[in-house]
Amino acid sequence: MAYIANLELRQNSKELMPDLLSKRRAGILVGLFCVYSQKSQGIGDFQDLRLLIDFCHKTGNSLLQLLPMNEVGLTFCPYDALSSFALEPMYLSLEQFPQIEKLKKFFSVRNNYVNYSIKEAKIGFLREIFFQKKETACLTEFRQKNEYWLEDFALYKVLKDYHQGNPWWDWEEKYKHRDPAALKAFSQDHREEIDFQIWLQWLAFRQFSLAKEYANSKQILLKGDLPILVSRDSADVWAHPEFFKLEFVAGAPPDMYCAKGQRWGMPTYNWPAIEADNWRYLKEKLHYAENFYDLLRIDHVVGLFRIWTIPYNEPPETHGLNGFFDPADETKWEGQGRKILSVMLKNTRMCICAEDLGIIPEVCPKTLEDLRIPGNDVQRWKKDWKLKHDFLLPKDYRFLSVAMLSTHDTTNWPAWWENEAGTVDEALIMQRCNERGIDYHRLKSRLFDARRSRHGRLRWREDIDSVKKLVDILGKPKEQLKDFIEFYENSYQEKEKLWRHLGLKGAMRESCDKEILKAALKITLDSRAIFCINTLIDWLFLADIFKGDAYQYRINTPGTISRRNWSLLIPISLEELLNHKIVKEIKKMVESSGRI
Repeated sequence: MAYIANLELRQNSKELMPDLLSKRRAGILVGLFCVYSQKSQGIGDFQDLRLLIDFCHKTGNSLLQLLPMNEVGLTFCPYDALSSFALEPMYLSLEQFPQIEKLKKFFSVRNNYVNYSIKEAKIGFLREIFFQKKETACLTEFRQKNEYWLEDFALYKVLKDYHQGNPWWDWEEKYKHRDPAALKAFSQDHREEIDFQIWLQWLAFRQFSLAKEYANSKQILLKGDLPILVSRDSADVWAHPEFFKLEFVAGAPPDMYCAKGQRWGMPTYNWPAIEADNWRYLKEKLHYAENFYDLLRIDHVVGLFRIWTIPYNEPPETHGLNGFFDPADETKWEGQGRKILSVMLKNTRMCICAEDLGIIPEVCPKTLEDLRIPGNDVQRWKKDWKLKHDFLLPKDYRFLSVAMLSTHDTTNWPAWWENEAGTVDEALIMQRCNERGIDYHRLKSRLFDARRSRHGRLRWREDIDSVKKLVDILGKPKEQLKDFIEFYENSYQEKEKLWRHLGLKGAMRESCDKEILKAALKITLDSRAIFCINTLIDWLFLADIFKGDAYQYRINTPGTISRRNWSLLIPISLEELLNHKIVKEIKKMVESSGRI
């Protein structure tokens, strides 16, 4: 493409690999907790990354994208981490220790979901090993290079244990407010435990760094994920409270998929304070990530321009309903987002990508294009939303984008096809009816097909084949029903439209099969997007290893707390996967797309 030949590298960035934005690539997205090898101890680990890298290599994919690898809290959500820096120690490989066989027997990976008590068991075992170790020159160097965050993080972890796991704001006043004399005395009294936490991070650093070296030796590039926010109960917030607006929490406004919006719970940033420190907090995060990644996804990039902000004392049951955008002045959005992204580009050699999904103001994609930052093009949402209400052709995807079928926050593609395509959110419809005094329960059966509505999604009746019929049934003037009309126009017979778009023959099939899924995957692979990264879960539906309703195989359901979030296990070991016939099928599709 002429566009590729003329593409200029980002100015002032640090020696960005020159071919990353000049060659169309394919990749696979997976959370390390979702996979396991025959040597795993209860959860996938840094050593298992080698098998994932081998899988990418054998299937012709040159990118491996991981969900965030930061240490997590009690909900095990990787986007609500205890640190923007520290790696999750439960991913440490203990393969070198023969005594670990007892952990393998107790923590089976042949389950549907991860048993996260493996973390405590692993750390308990490593604590026994640590007290037999001595400081090495490499560990000393690691301490020195990471002094910005490492000691604070280790001290935070030990203080948290000292306070029975309570959050930092419930600690003794002298520790909560970081009294220097008190912290010094505590550090001296608990030096061994603090050193243990540092040692864990050093082990994780070594194992992850070696995995990156192995990936690059196979010409596989690792793509990381930088959460835009960090947990309120985190080392970052405790060590630098001035960088956060603790009177607020972040979330998302109501939309077509979450009628009440979302309340994430993490504090929003005080960007002027971060800038006043010459952006060091942001720069240090990028510098540490460079040890592990060639590319980096910026989560919820629109939050750098403006973020949905909810008062901390707002009742949790209101979710994201009673929030506001910060900054409130729309004229400041572009300047803020452009400034922050420019700082990032100038201070890393990684290729920066951005997750730009959801309700996006025009200044966001405009700025991403200006700065040559690829966004996300998710196939189910690549539509003409205003005029034809139909899906875009592969040639109409953005060049600077990552094309994909699904994300970690959505249903997998087969589940979307069977349960969500051609539907609207029931909670949202009920809410909008109540706002207008419309009796939803009286009209439900006249508008929606009960046989094809499930999982809180409503499928339109086929005979509601015009806006006029919709308006007549709702019984309100058309000018009062603009949102209903928009929902209808963008979802009525959506499956039928996509069936034609996929180029499939015959009558549309309600259930997803290999032919339908391959056609959908081909759309993303054939698109003009510079990167195409599909989830391992979507690919493996071609292998017929998932049984029952596809809806149950999802990584996360936004706005909910459940043991099933962030714990899904793929029901096949990585060794078995490497020898599965699906490998050749995936490679053939990737080769046909020209992304080898």
